[in-house]
Amino acid sequence: MTQEVLNHTGDTNIKKSSLKEITEPVQEHLSVFREFFKDEISSDVFLLDQIIRYLLRQKGKEIRPTLVFMTARMFGSIDKRSFVAATMIELLHTATLIHDDVVDEADKRRGFLSINKIWRNKAGILLGDFLLSKGLLIALDHKEYQLLHVLSDAVRDMSEGELRQLKTSNLFNMTEERYFQIISEKTASLISACCQCGAIAASDDENIIEGMKEAGMKIGIAFQIKDDLFDYGLADVGKPTRNDIQERKVTLPFIYALDNASKFEQLNARRIMKKRNKTQKDIDKIVQFVHKHNGLELAETKMINYADEALQILQTLPIQRGYDDFKALVEFIITRKK
Repeated sequence: MTQEVLNHTGDTNIKKSSLKEITEPVQEHLSVFREFFKDEISSDVFLLDQIIRYLLRQKGKEIRPTLVFMTARMFGSIDKRSFVAATMIELLHTATLIHDDVVDEADKRRGFLSINKIWRNKAGILLGDFLLSKGLLIALDHKEYQLLHVLSDAVRDMSEGELRQLKTSNLFNMTEERYFQIISEKTASLISACCQCGAIAASDDENIIEGMKEAGMKIGIAFQIKDDLFDYGLADVGKPTRNDIQERKVTLPFIYALDNASKFEQLNARRIMKKRNKTQKDIDKIVQFVHKHNGLELAETKMINYADEALQILQTLPIQRGYDDFKALVEFIITRKK
């Protein structure tokens, strides 16, 4: 990271590279969480039970519940409130992924055929609705009204961000300011909610809760910039998908490249990006344009700055333990390969 944040908690500063190593301090809690989550989404409706069993096989990185547990660990203990918070967030996140697959007509998710591909769009929409309702119910069943408020805010922001992006992409008037507003709403709001809920579960100190909300927002912005960098093929990413380019999504690398290009180059790049059906040659031209005008490097610098700012906020908070583990997770988020 560009600005090394000093360790101020007495933790040992051992470099951890893999996500499994990074999450080792909360692995036991993640294991309990998986069972807690499984129990909460169980159903005696045969078709729903079938789909849920299939869904549970699609294990992701579990970044969001990990953020909840690591935050709670820094400011207190991991208890039932932490599991409720993590489960609410994972239910919400999973529901949005399923709905996204329906909207995007996606065929695959995490290496598996998508739920809408196997059971069709109606089942995908209804499963997403079921998971959202379960997220609300678990909060009400445990009388976790503060957590429910935080997650409801996140749902609203995510929906507004998606609609804002849809309108902006149709008008092709994306600016850096609009880009950050959109990703703050559609991606960073949920990451922020993870950190905020983890803090709420462990502490009633408003400074801690507000500080983690702000830090989580910056981590979430860095997370989305990293995703946007993948499409333009960083050297260590492997074969990029180019989905954003195909779908005419204007993201930060392209915005920064436009800022550095001549008027003629800007017009040409915008013309190609607006094409609905791009050839491989068109896609290659966009990628070359972004590389030529330093769009990747500038976006990566911005991503690192947001991650650094998040860790600097943590320095101002009364952390009890686990700062280095949390820092390692943030570093993983901005250096991950996929």
